[in-house]
Amino acid sequence: MTQQERDELISAIASAVRQRATDTQLTVDEQRWVRMAIKKEAQSIALRQAIIEKSLAGLVWAAIVGIGAMFLQWATAHGYRP
Repeated sequence: MTQQERDELISAIASAVRQRATDTQLTVDEQRWVRMAIKKEAQSIALRQAIIEKSLAGLVWAAIVGIGAMFLQWATAHGYRP
C-alpha cells in the first residue's frame, strides 16, 4: 500500500465516520433514557463502593473485638480477675 492509497483510505474512513455520526441524532426521549441509564449506573457503582467500605470497616471492628476477647481470655487464664 502506497502512502497515497493509505491517505485516501484514511480520508474515506474519516468521511464515512463523520457522515454516520451526523446522521443518527437521538430523540429527546432517547437522550433522557441515556442520561438516566448513566445516572443509574453511577448510583450502582457508588452503592457497591459503600457496601465494600462498610464491610471492610465491619471486618476491622470484628478483628479488634476478637483480639480483645482473646486477650481477655488469656488474661483470665493467667490469673486476671475482672
